[in-house]
Amino acid sequence: LCRVLEYGVKYDYLVKNVLSSYKAHTKETKKEYLNAEELQRIAEKEISITRLSEVRDCFVFCCYTGYAYLDASLLTPDHIITGINGKKWIFTSRQKTDNVSNVPLLEPALKIIEKYQDHPECLSKNRILPMKSNQRLNAYLKELADICGITKPLTTHIARHTFATTVLLTNGVSLEATSKMLGHKSIK
Repeated sequence: LCRVLEYGVKYDYLVKNVLSSYKAHTKETKKEYLNAEELQRIAEKEISITRLSEVRDCFVFCCYTGYAYLDASLLTPDHIITGINGKKWIFTSRQKTDNVSNVPLLEPALKIIEKYQDHPECLSKNRILPMKSNQRLNAYLKELADICGITKPLTTHIARHTFATTVLLTNGVSLEATSKMLGHKSIK
């Protein structure tokens, strides 16, 4: 808004910028993430309801890959490639920033992909996961949190924070590598 008002002053649409002395203050927010025990509790919970089981698997997949909802929902089998180290990787670009985001497939994520490779929804849409809409997924995640005794507000974005903090940084992966895997433009 300040830039638009400055533009207006510069080109004589406005006499003065009434917000020129205004300074916006940002407040640091606490980034929620699951610790290793909470992640394991969700991953190992026996769930007999199919929709909740699928939602749990999609969430756990995001926790082990760091993909945001949109990126995870668009993954196809073509994105999975064997790297030079002989291990499976996901090679893709983030939808939000269009930055390259190459992520190694850790064992829990690989098992989830294998579990759904013959799922009718995945086959018909050529996707690796049976993702619901983001709104539905987040609503079901609240239900999942209750079932698993998690008090944190589970959302697909918490999965990204869990990947960065619990899966990577606490296991000694550098901040630079973590930033690259998350598809960030800068390390900040």
